[in-house]
Amino acid sequence: GQSLPDNLAREVREETGLTISVGPPALVNEFHDPETGFHQIDLFFRCSVVSGALDHTWSDPEGVVTERRFFSQEEMARIRFKPDSLPAVAWGRGEAHYDPLEAILK
Repeated sequence: GQSLPDNLAREVREETGLTISVGPPALVNEFHDPETGFHQIDLFFRCSVVSGALDHTWSDPEGVVTERRFFSQEEMARIRFKPDSLPAVAWGRGEAHYDPLEAILK
């Protein structure tokens, strides 16, 4: 029953302890698995941290999140992530971006 921005802010708070301000959408990405018919849509928003810190005193009460950190653009080049367009969108300042269907890696 919540809006996407309200739900995002709540989930980030619950799973990281950070309070964020949710800005405009930045990326819509679709994943699919042609073999099973699985289809997933990911929505990414530009956000700012309003309060909280990534210190070692916080822990997720549900135990879902085991590590929290921010990545620099240089660090992103050395790790595996999806969608492929994430760095260009994260460090860009353009309009919202749409990635067409991207096959799921196995």
